[in-house]
Amino acid sequence: MELSPSRRPVDQILDDAVAGKRISAGDAHTLLLDGDLIELGLAADAVRQRLNDGAVATYNIDRNINYTNVCVYKCRFCAFYRQPGDPEGYLLSREEIGRKIEETLALRGTGILLQGGVHPDLPLSYYQELLGYLRETYPMIHLHAFSPPEIKFVARKERMSFHAVIAALKEAGLMSIPGGGAEILSNDVRREVLAYAKTSAEEWIDVMRQAHGNGLRSSATMMYGMGEGLSARVEHFQRVRDLQDETGGFTAFISWTFQHEHTDMPDVPETFAVEYLRTLAVSRLFLDNITHLQASWVTQGKKIGQAALKFGADDMGSIMIEENVVSSAGTAYKMSQDEMEHLIAAAGYQPRQRTNLYERLVSKEETAELAEHYSRALTPANRGMASPLPVVA
Repeated sequence: MELSPSRRPVDQILDDAVAGKRISAGDAHTLLLDGDLIELGLAADAVRQRLNDGAVATYNIDRNINYTNVCVYKCRFCAFYRQPGDPEGYLLSREEIGRKIEETLALRGTGILLQGGVHPDLPLSYYQELLGYLRETYPMIHLHAFSPPEIKFVARKERMSFHAVIAALKEAGLMSIPGGGAEILSNDVRREVLAYAKTSAEEWIDVMRQAHGNGLRSSATMMYGMGEGLSARVEHFQRVRDLQDETGGFTAFISWTFQHEHTDMPDVPETFAVEYLRTLAVSRLFLDNITHLQASWVTQGKKIGQAALKFGADDMGSIMIEENVVSSAGTAYKMSQDEMEHLIAAAGYQPRQRTNLYERLVSKEETAELAEHYSRALTPANRGMASPLPVVA
């Protein structure tokens, strides 16, 4: 894999990307090094307009339910995990997860993202029974669950293949797989930040390959700004694009910057908005086979989230009813559906709610009945996020 900067002029690389010609990893490295921010944004926006409806920016309403914070791994960038036996460790009951789902439905949500630490005591049957309970009790909710590190650990624990574990989870009710645990798909970086044991770059890719082979879609993610070089970021882009060429199973690419508070890497310099927008734009230009890119307003803030819609992103992601991992590192943002739509409209786009896998758009009328049915599930902390129900004549 050739990752060194190419010798091609920046304007030539940008012209090719805008015209729909594939650029190389070396070209992406050159753009990260030498590309003018505004020119990168204009080119990325042109590609975004070609791949998506230029008048619309989408979002979804789901909830990140972290069912456990107990984890056998000690990734240096993570402020969320607790070691087995720690008094602050927890494992949510089915009923607690159910209450969170009911509040999600009350807030017009269509799905949940269910993932946690890698708990050493949970067998495959735990995940099967949990999925079965959720599918039976809440058949209307999309279950986007269990990242590659969780699947790898269960596979090793049960002495099964990745493919077999995913097939068993799919049969139990799993509907798609989140891209968590990717961080940077470069093994040198993963060893440095103690993420290699969790999954190597090849293992992360293979779990996703097996998920796609089982007919499940997944997202692809990247967390960067941990002190890695630009070559590592380009390697990550290349691995994701190569698998998408092979399977076509990624629905979207989501990247965000490392948040260092309460982690084992407090001295890593902060990654600022300019670098975030630059990296987002280059990812849009390079990942020509992934239709959707999400803006990371959760780490960058709402205003940069708006700006990201002009730098290649076509989707604002979730309103963030709940999020525990990034917030553990000192960043906590959430907003109501009405505020999300206002931000998108103020950026010049028509806001449209989507389903979790981008299959279709969702109207407020469609979600009103369930929102009313589960309205009693709203907690005081989230009651202000509820949108008014439509008046029926």
